[in-house]
Amino acid sequence: MSDEEQIRQLYIDYWKYMIAKNADGLRSIMSDDYYLLHMTGTKQYAEVFLKGLLDGTFNYYSAEHDEIIVDVDSSGVTATMIGRSRVLAAVYGGGKNMWRLRGDFTLRKEADVWKLTSSKASTY
Repeated sequence: MSDEEQIRQLYIDYWKYMIAKNADGLRSIMSDDYYLLHMTGTKQYAEVFLKGLLDGTFNYYSAEHDEIIVDVDSSGVTATMIGRSRVLAAVYGGGKNMWRLRGDFTLRKEADVWKLTSSKASTY
């Protein structure tokens, strides 16, 4: 499997784990220094975000992927990815809504395995 294919699969796994509230699965694809920048501007490191996922602050029900764009740096060690998905979610106590979410991710290859290092959420 090519680097691009591996990274695309990470995006698919990311959403699968988010929907299943699978914190161990998410940890397995995140670097130790991973952080998420929410649409609100809040920066959360993995464990804080995962706590919110597990305690019901963030609830994801489905994700349909419209586009996954991958760009691997010429070094083959870092990459960026933009994912665009229609996500059914209820967050911060709000009702269930369909969101057109864009995730801008950075990645790093660690011991020959791609890991998510950051993501920034927005809408499209």
